[in-house]
Amino acid sequence: MYISITGLKPKSALQVPRFWWHAIRSMRQAQRAAGNISVEARTIDGTHHTLTLWVDRAAMRAYLSQGAHRGAMRASRSIGTGTVFGYEDDTAPAWSEVPALLRDRGRGI
Repeated sequence: MYISITGLKPKSALQVPRFWWHAIRSMRQAQRAAGNISVEARTIDGTHHTLTLWVDRAAMRAYLSQGAHRGAMRASRSIGTGTVFGYEDDTAPAWSEVPALLRDRGRGI
């Protein structure tokens, strides 16, 4: 399966409502997307993380390039700073591993 991890830290408290507007719509889109296995989100140390599991990379790429998520990607740089990391594996990481994976292997968005 394809595992996608993202983390976004809003630039200021003023950006938090805008972040949530995009995040909620994107999460709903992911839950309905073809090939999605699961969608989870957590806030860790002020950074908003998502952990999504997909049947394959193609399914994840189809999701990210359309709808609410496409709009969220366009707005992300004005909302905050972010990191993304995607990879293939048979098991999802534990939430305790997510910040280190993004720090050590992620790329800026």
